[in-house]
Amino acid sequence: MQTRRDFLLVAPAVMGACARARRRDSRPNILFAIADDQSWPGAVSPGEGALRTPALDRVAREGVVFTHSFCASPSCTPSRSAVLTGRSVWQLEEGGVLNGAIPAKYPLLTHLLEDAGYHVGYTGKSWAPGNWQAGGLTRHPAGREFNAQRMGPTPPGIDTRDYAANFGDFLAARRPGQPFFFWFGSTEPHRVYDDGIGRRSGKRLEGVRVPSFYPDVEIVRSDILDYCAEVEWFDSHLDRMLRTLERIGELDNTLIVATSDNGMPFPRAKVNLYDWGVRMPLALRWGARATGGRRVDDFVSHIDFARTFLEAAGVKAPPTVTGRSLLPLLKAPDPSRDCAFTALERHTWCRPEGATYPIRGIRTRRFLYLRNFAPDRWPTGGPDFVSSNRTFHGDVDACPTKSFLVDPANQRKYARQYGLCFGKRPIEELYDVAADPEQIRNLASDPEYGAARQQLWSRLESHLRQTGDPRIEGRDPWQSYVYHQTTGFGASFNRSLPEEDRRRARGRPTHKPE
Repeated sequence: MQTRRDFLLVAPAVMGACARARRRDSRPNILFAIADDQSWPGAVSPGEGALRTPALDRVAREGVVFTHSFCASPSCTPSRSAVLTGRSVWQLEEGGVLNGAIPAKYPLLTHLLEDAGYHVGYTGKSWAPGNWQAGGLTRHPAGREFNAQRMGPTPPGIDTRDYAANFGDFLAARRPGQPFFFWFGSTEPHRVYDDGIGRRSGKRLEGVRVPSFYPDVEIVRSDILDYCAEVEWFDSHLDRMLRTLERIGELDNTLIVATSDNGMPFPRAKVNLYDWGVRMPLALRWGARATGGRRVDDFVSHIDFARTFLEAAGVKAPPTVTGRSLLPLLKAPDPSRDCAFTALERHTWCRPEGATYPIRGIRTRRFLYLRNFAPDRWPTGGPDFVSSNRTFHGDVDACPTKSFLVDPANQRKYARQYGLCFGKRPIEELYDVAADPEQIRNLASDPEYGAARQQLWSRLESHLRQTGDPRIEGRDPWQSYVYHQTTGFGASFNRSLPEEDRRRARGRPTHKPE
């Protein structure tokens, strides 16, 4: 909700600047709003009133909604690296893993815009977690930081930064008439959550449809409602930013993109290549340039953002950018956009010696095909190794849903769900998404689907070879990349934990990671 405080913070400097120079530079502004761990809107199919996102709805209603948008990787750092560089994660070296670094040889869209005269900055979470300087960069990946403004008391787990007020400070700091690029990166709905915040806000347990790969029990329903409450926090700040742009007369000259970096922080979602981990919300608004109320069903990827933003700003994309612009889709569909490619290497340090869990995937309208290159490893990190985030099954965020499922009694009672969420996986997975939207019936060994499986693998393999994936060539450079985490990491991490900490490792985190 817009407050008088917001107006007093933003209005004088911003409106004064606009009065002095009304868009002397005709290039568009760009507002990039990226949530932290939010799956596409249909992921949990909450009932009426369980999830309210008026800002995202407005961007979609007054612009274009993309129904098949996919992040490059279901992990924070590699996903954000792909956005900034316009490259797939296997093309990014140490930029393609959590707590990595961005090699300076890959130009970032933010730096290119800044060099072209844009005012560039961010609030909240930008490129993270990792060490951006370790790759040789001399400028922050997202420009100037604007995080000084803070909220009053907030519920546990909610970031205290006042994102919308910081956007006001950013606008006030630009030169008169200067176009801007602003990265609004909330830390919501990343965990931790305030247990029960969803129900306390008036949401009803009965309003949630629980995916069948989770037990349909109260603790899971409540966990999903808490997730919805944090999504709404992100949306509320986006709403305030839209109102600020509208008030200063720059809404329609601002290209607004709202999305997320990867899927919801639940088992079989985040850090997975199923739709719950990589299929993203995406809405785009750009005044008269994007006809309101349009729906685009073509497949798009987050590696497309860099070229899209650069093209909108009139800046030539460097040859390192491999993604395609979304702007032609604002006018007409593109039949060649019939699939999306996704990948994962290392998320947390959750296996001995920092071993990765390499997966590649291709998603078409009908099928999802996954190739697990190391099926002998635990995709979650396993039940015995304490990870860098001090938990077993470390690639699944600590949460009530996880705690419920890993309880030995519940493992037996809900053996199928436990296996889907935490078990090992075969080399190949194939899902008929049209018949099995929850992607739980693996058809890779079904002779009836043999031709489809082979065709999808051939197409995936060809794409990976053409784009230089070391994994398809039998190489594994990821094993040697440094895991930049200040709290300790590496093969000795698991052994160095005191026994008391090991016993607590199944518990929940106490803060929201950067």
